[in-house]
Amino acid sequence: MKVRTFTLNSKKEIISKITREVLTLFKVEIVGKEGTADLAQLSVVNHRLPVEGELREGAKVCMETTLMLFGEDGGLRSFTRRESGKEDELERAAVNRTIKLNLYRIFCEELGYEPAPWGILHGVRPTKIVHRWIEYGMDEEGIVARLMRDFACSEEKARIITPMAFRQLPFLRTSDEKTISIYVGIPFCLTRCLYCSFPANVLPGAKKLAEFMTVLHKDIEGAKAAVEAHGLKVQNIYVGGGTPTALPDDEFRTMLGWVCEAFYHDGLAEFTVEAGRPDSITPGKIAAMRDYKVTRVSVNPQTMQQRTLKVIGRQHTPEAVAEMYHALREAGIPEINMDLILGLPGETAADVDDTLAKVTALQPDDITLHALALKRGSRLKLIMEERHVDLPGAEVTRQMAEVAMGYMKKYGYEPYYLYRQGYMAGDLENIGCCRKGAEGMYNIQIMEEHQTIIGIGGAATSKVVDFKNKRMKSSFNAKDLVTYLRDIDIYIEKRRALLDEACQA
Repeated sequence: MKVRTFTLNSKKEIISKITREVLTLFKVEIVGKEGTADLAQLSVVNHRLPVEGELREGAKVCMETTLMLFGEDGGLRSFTRRESGKEDELERAAVNRTIKLNLYRIFCEELGYEPAPWGILHGVRPTKIVHRWIEYGMDEEGIVARLMRDFACSEEKARIITPMAFRQLPFLRTSDEKTISIYVGIPFCLTRCLYCSFPANVLPGAKKLAEFMTVLHKDIEGAKAAVEAHGLKVQNIYVGGGTPTALPDDEFRTMLGWVCEAFYHDGLAEFTVEAGRPDSITPGKIAAMRDYKVTRVSVNPQTMQQRTLKVIGRQHTPEAVAEMYHALREAGIPEINMDLILGLPGETAADVDDTLAKVTALQPDDITLHALALKRGSRLKLIMEERHVDLPGAEVTRQMAEVAMGYMKKYGYEPYYLYRQGYMAGDLENIGCCRKGAEGMYNIQIMEEHQTIIGIGGAATSKVVDFKNKRMKSSFNAKDLVTYLRDIDIYIEKRRALLDEACQA
């Protein structure tokens, strides 16, 4: 649907945001006065009504939403829906949800649009809602029913995230307000992949790299001091990026040494390194990870189709992925993760079938299935706009997900964490599956936001949980390398201040 103008009877940013989320979901384009349009105007009007009559006792909110479509000929079509909040919802959350659900239902029930797999669950962490309901004492079937009723979530997706949330409980209970994880960001890659929108830099020359290493050491020491000052216990260490193994061998080993000296202890649950691509791995780096007792390494082929690897700018072969995997196994790395992307340019469901056959044959411990998120910062987005690359459509991408999840079920990989992003192919999700007992503790903790994560390095984020006031605050290191190197003292101080505030609350 293309419309010339759009109006909304609210100036509140959150109302505008959730309304536009629904319009984006159903691919409504606002083309302006000059563009070719199906309609002259689309208007959304929301009114708050008294809670009465058939509405559930205890609800504090009832919202009425009207969608008006004005034709170029002056004709008008108008549709209205009403929905009440639930008694266990915060008032603000109930207003936002009911407006969104009303508008979603109008598109599906009145305008004939196909329902989306996740309904109106557009948040990054949908399992957080399920965890809240578990705390309220709801059982699995009750949660599934409520997801379908209150969020228009499909039964398929509801039956993925509900048992997943219950599966996460024992892992979340290993953490308390003194337990934290450490994230170390190495913002370098050997090359930049076509789809990438992450704040990573191509590995710089020796002089700039030496400057980065000096600043990183200072950042690590600052975090170590803050951890010790508050008597915090590190549960997990995660070295990500970028591609940490893009560092030269000496710098990579030095970095791991600094991290271990600052945070490693015998009770550490997990020590993960993102190795990413075969062209970044050397025997020296594998030896360094073994020597510093790394417990989990991520190998990220994204696809095992050679032609696709070439298109997306990856300088390796499927055979090199297998060689890297076997080298890590032979070095005694206990757990190996592998990441794949669904919806890459030119691929079909048959390609995904072939990729999953090759990956599952290697028997990794953990497989994460990512739906391609085509963001504004990626080169692929720019190329798509010039129509040089075709991506699989939503239906094909969903077929890919069905094929991939079929392999997960066949080989005993169970979903254990999930997150969503904007612009995801097929309105899908990123879902981590693993064999029983191989769950990634860090993945669960960071996605469910039950634990403080201290971020170190370029583009890293610190998320500090204030348990007393039940809130989370964040501080961000600069995404661009020049600013991070220049302002490191500022970032160390902001992180320290956040921890002081939360720990003294």
